[in-house]
Amino acid sequence: MIYKSAVIHLLCQAEMANDGRTMVQSQKQILRLSLEILKLLNKVNIDNRELIPYQEFYIHEVTDKVDVRYDYAEWLGSPHKQGRLYFCDYPFVFDAAAKTLILQTDSAIRMESAMNSAFQQNLVSAFLPVTPTNPFLVLYVTRDNLLQETINQLSKYDQQDLKKPLKVIFHGEDAVDAGGVRKEFFMLLLREALDPKYGMFTEHPETRCIWFHAKTFAEDNQLFYLIGILCGLAIYNFTIIDLPFPLILYKKLLHEKVSLEDLKQLSPTVVKSLQELLDYEDDDVEDVFVLNFEVSLEVYGARVSFELKPNGANIPVTKENRMEYVDCYVDFILNKSVEDAFKSFSDGFYKVCGSKVLEVFHAQELMALVIGTEDYNWKELEENAEYKNEYDQNHPAIKKFWKVFHSLSLEQKKKFLLFLTGSDRIPILGMKAVKIIFQPMHVTDDHLPVAHTCFNILDLPHYTTEEALRIKLLQAIEHTQGFGLA
Repeated sequence: MIYKSAVIHLLCQAEMANDGRTMVQSQKQILRLSLEILKLLNKVNIDNRELIPYQEFYIHEVTDKVDVRYDYAEWLGSPHKQGRLYFCDYPFVFDAAAKTLILQTDSAIRMESAMNSAFQQNLVSAFLPVTPTNPFLVLYVTRDNLLQETINQLSKYDQQDLKKPLKVIFHGEDAVDAGGVRKEFFMLLLREALDPKYGMFTEHPETRCIWFHAKTFAEDNQLFYLIGILCGLAIYNFTIIDLPFPLILYKKLLHEKVSLEDLKQLSPTVVKSLQELLDYEDDDVEDVFVLNFEVSLEVYGARVSFELKPNGANIPVTKENRMEYVDCYVDFILNKSVEDAFKSFSDGFYKVCGSKVLEVFHAQELMALVIGTEDYNWKELEENAEYKNEYDQNHPAIKKFWKVFHSLSLEQKKKFLLFLTGSDRIPILGMKAVKIIFQPMHVTDDHLPVAHTCFNILDLPHYTTEEALRIKLLQAIEHTQGFGLA
């Protein structure tokens, strides 16, 4: 794009100050005009369901030439300041690295504010009858009653409390939560909350994604609200979680419209059938498809019919109204049938993440922030590794490790990643954001390697043979639950 090239040229040629905007007036005008035109083109692209990938609008040079942290902080404080050019007004130019910096800045600002408020309250409590408060959001839980204890504790916290840095303590365990315990907490809690026994979510076999149940009970809204809070806390505390929702969820959170194409993320077969209805050329649609304006869904083991419009059971689908039928069908499945459940989820999510920072993210990027990506580059993991004490990349123990590691299957490598980091997926920034640190263990071949999940440190014994290393490594990665001092 010529306008993208113009922005890159100006960024590279201008003498940039710390806010990335010091240039002569004529350059500013050209830069602003180019960005405004790109903004219009980006909108056209979005309105037409991305004729080109949204990543084509990324301008990677922005991260190098502009202090995006400063840009965001200024934009957040005075977004309409006369004559100021803020790159945050054009978030489509930010790549994953830039948006991660922005999110880190937003989290730091809000965490600092929440912690300062707690410190001030504690200072006042020394002189007045004011209850002191913890500067952290601390959850004390047990493994046996994890879900209910979490619900009980989170229900007592207000929005300001949820902005504090999260710390998790399992009763009876010695782990110091520098991140690893928090990762396991999210993993175990969501596994429990998403259990089919609660009947709140439906898993679609074709895609293995879950969606809100079409008919839920009012008391379930508290759990939907909790899961929304957990999703927000995961983003806010930069913790990848296993939340098997489709992209639709994140589009709805960002208030984007959903369509027939989005339904494919849940049920490709249903979408294929609906598309066949739309593409049918003859006039006997009513006789061939035999449809009315209603949909039949399984609800707690029984088939239940829902009308897509008033008296829909008595309105046949014809060639003239089939587009309306498809629109109503999609709207019912993705919006109306889950309205209360999604609202509770969304309310919980925005109680934590209710800031302007979400405006800079695309739905796919928001999804990657929550659940990570599977853009694995195992050689990059090796290239970015660090070594302590006598270990280095040429040490026999390290050479054995990487030879064994690269011989593992994809599933085994993902299990190792879970063992090392607490998640089998990687951050939005890619494998470069995952740095494994090796340190030696002076023990016999009988010992397992030990992962310090909080810091991605692997205590690796100097095994005498590759086979001994393989056996112990596979044993270790099959048992990843529970933490010591990490």
